[in-house]
Amino acid sequence: MKHSFIVVLTFWCGIIFSQNDDKYEELTVKLQFKESTDNIVIPFVNATLLENQKSFVSNAEGFLEFEIETLPQDIKISVYGYQTKILKLDQNNFTDDIIEVKLDKDILGLEEVVITGTRNELSKRSSPVLVNTINSRALESTQSNTLAEGLNFSPGVRVETNCQNCGFTQVRLNGLQGSYTQILVNSRPIFTSLLGVYGLEQIPVNSIQNIEIVRGGGSALYGSNAIAGTVNVITKDPVLNTWDISSTVGIIDSEALNTRLDFNSSVVSDDLKSGVRFYGNYRKRESYDANNDGFTELVELESNSIGANAYLKPNDLSRLSVNLNSIHEYRRGGDRLELAPQFTDITEELDHSTFIGGINYDLNSIDQTKTLDAYASVSRTNRDSYYGGLGGKRTPQDSISANNAFGNTKDLALNIGLKLTKSFSQDADLTLGAEYNLNDTRDDIEGYNRIIDQQVSNIAIYTQYKLRFAEKFTSLIGARFDYIDVNGLYQVEEVSRTADLDQTAISPRLSLAYDLNDNQKIRAGYARGFRAPQAFNEDLHISSVGGEQLFVILSEDLETEYSDALTLSYNLNLNKNLAQYDVLVEGFYTSLQDPFIQVSTGAVLPNCSILEEVRNGSGAEVFGVNLEFNYSPDPKFLFQSGLTFQQTAYNEPQVLFEPDNSDLDKVVVNSFVRNPDVYGFFNFSFMPNKHWQIDASTTYTGSMIVPRVINEDGFIELNQSQDFVDLNLRASVDFEVNESFKINLFGGVKNLFNSYQDDFDVGPTRDSDYIYGPAMPRRLFLGVKFGQF
Repeated sequence: MKHSFIVVLTFWCGIIFSQNDDKYEELTVKLQFKESTDNIVIPFVNATLLENQKSFVSNAEGFLEFEIETLPQDIKISVYGYQTKILKLDQNNFTDDIIEVKLDKDILGLEEVVITGTRNELSKRSSPVLVNTINSRALESTQSNTLAEGLNFSPGVRVETNCQNCGFTQVRLNGLQGSYTQILVNSRPIFTSLLGVYGLEQIPVNSIQNIEIVRGGGSALYGSNAIAGTVNVITKDPVLNTWDISSTVGIIDSEALNTRLDFNSSVVSDDLKSGVRFYGNYRKRESYDANNDGFTELVELESNSIGANAYLKPNDLSRLSVNLNSIHEYRRGGDRLELAPQFTDITEELDHSTFIGGINYDLNSIDQTKTLDAYASVSRTNRDSYYGGLGGKRTPQDSISANNAFGNTKDLALNIGLKLTKSFSQDADLTLGAEYNLNDTRDDIEGYNRIIDQQVSNIAIYTQYKLRFAEKFTSLIGARFDYIDVNGLYQVEEVSRTADLDQTAISPRLSLAYDLNDNQKIRAGYARGFRAPQAFNEDLHISSVGGEQLFVILSEDLETEYSDALTLSYNLNLNKNLAQYDVLVEGFYTSLQDPFIQVSTGAVLPNCSILEEVRNGSGAEVFGVNLEFNYSPDPKFLFQSGLTFQQTAYNEPQVLFEPDNSDLDKVVVNSFVRNPDVYGFFNFSFMPNKHWQIDASTTYTGSMIVPRVINEDGFIELNQSQDFVDLNLRASVDFEVNESFKINLFGGVKNLFNSYQDDFDVGPTRDSDYIYGPAMPRRLFLGVKFGQF
């Protein structure tokens, strides 16, 4: 009996273990990835087993081999620039041979992964927060040299130039001024108010992989300045072993040369565990005088940038990344640029040295349900400046003032933080974070007794919960708690202000998304934001009016500004065979309580400078509609377009000019100035074959009210501008010398119709802020690029 029991037990154990062996016998999957149209190999493709979220990456030849335990398996195939695909393997189609997987190009970027909307990686179409992107391909096809030139090609976004003398630029989102927009570098808020004056022109496009734009307060988790939204500049990571050098020569209105030289190089290890990318940019532009009055409308400019992005994966669960950027830029505008600035009538001369860097460490749990991010970023800027000149006069006092108009600005920004994300299921994620921000700015111009000495520190904690429920609904609920400390001294001549503010604020945020079907989504969002009294970018810039300098100072009783923002949108994303459609209709509404308003007081300082004051307004509203239509019938054609209709209104008539004496009347407005009711863009690309590409891009700027200072008291007249159509054309052709070397020739024209302002103020007493419309007149360009790319 005993022996019989042992025999039976042995028999059943053999059956059980033999069954387990069959069940868990590993199967080898071999995949080869290629483009569906050109049959070109696609390298470094991600394959994720949906059953257990295990991920694998193909090699540089697009080949991937890995083991699975059971069939069937659903495998998610994804790679940047191509449509995501689900590969279903079962007993009927599995083979030991290589399985060829064809991927369609994602021309419209519908499958792009974005992080700005939620602070976590999500595909653009699945994000509950609407995120628009401008990728490196779009920057190239529009022949954008800098971030400032590329930002115009997104709905609700408009870049404007605000000074003839120095080229100060700002980006408006949904009609709000640049100081309402939080500009991020690799998701970090280290693009300070000082960098906001000229920095949009200092970031070269060859360093940029993507620009992610979130309009409205749905981005409130990034901080108090994100009332209008966020612009997140994502720099390029190393992906392939590549290198290239390019050179561009342009001529502005047949008068001024504009040259640019770029280099890029990336090295990635065979196991994809480490990589480094270097970039460099040199740019030189001659000054341009549009009306032959001897004073520039475009500054003389020379800049060089160099930077690197690197990463290391110590193991499969962690990643360490570093980004470093060094920027040096010199610019000068005014008259007689060959002379020392103190001997001219007007000179605005700036010499910037900027360092921007960051380090990031990501750690994932073994089960891929928890992610910890630790990060630190810094920016450091030293700016030598000259804002002054003789102003068309030759009195001893003018000479003294001109000799003492030299200044220096030092600016430091620091951002340190931790973020923890926990996934409870595919339908629920919790994000917790804390960060510390510091901005220390010192701006001195001894000759004007001008001082801005400001320290702003901010400790913040935030939380966010994303939940998908009832199949079609996704909610995103979050809040940010800020403790902000502002200490500042603001002084011009004998006028002095101080700030000593400790404030706490809670900024709630709610986003809802409803899937009508797999291709259509409705999104709604609400967020509250605030801006504490402090100097912003426009306060760190000095204009000239009537041959004298115009300074901005905070009022003595300036209070915190608050905002409430609402958005509602309908979005259609559709892939149909090779065709792609992307349609957006978005309504937006922002209410500002106690908005910061710049008022000309008519006050003239002892040195004859003009003083403007930042005060609280009575309240304001901005509302409108953003429309977007993008279409690609196949990978050869691409159409992109966007149009914005908007209105602005103050709750009460707002004073722009308030004279010291009764001889002049007040100047009041009911809506924002420098704000067109309609603006938009249109892009078209045609790629007849893999060698040729033809591009056309257009921006439209509608008519707007533009203030103009017409006398030394600062009196303002309000002028109605014309509208502008800025059309650009570009063509390029590739020559493949061999598999590892290619030459690209390109050329074209920007602002073909020379749609440009024709009523600039003239002479040494001009109002340098009276500038609007396209940033530059017609210009031709020609370039070459060569390397392995």
